[in-house]
Amino acid sequence: MPITAGAIRKQRADKNKVAINENVKRAYKEAISTMRAKANAKNLTAAFSKLDRAAKTNLIHKNTASRLKSRLTKLLPKK
Repeated sequence: MPITAGAIRKQRADKNKVAINENVKRAYKEAISTMRAKANAKNLTAAFSKLDRAAKTNLIHKNTASRLKSRLTKLLPKK
């Protein structure tokens, strides 16, 4: 149990941050699976957006986001 007032506030803030991070993580994983299931430009744009958001908040490393984006781009049908 936290004792000081600052520790209590930090515990409350950490709880909120965990919830936000879980939502962002779930969103980008769902976007990736949607793109893999049905590869089109609209799904690719959505996946890019979700990956950029996760990388911006340091939920995943920027190079991980870049690697995933590269692999998703390769799934688009050739013209």
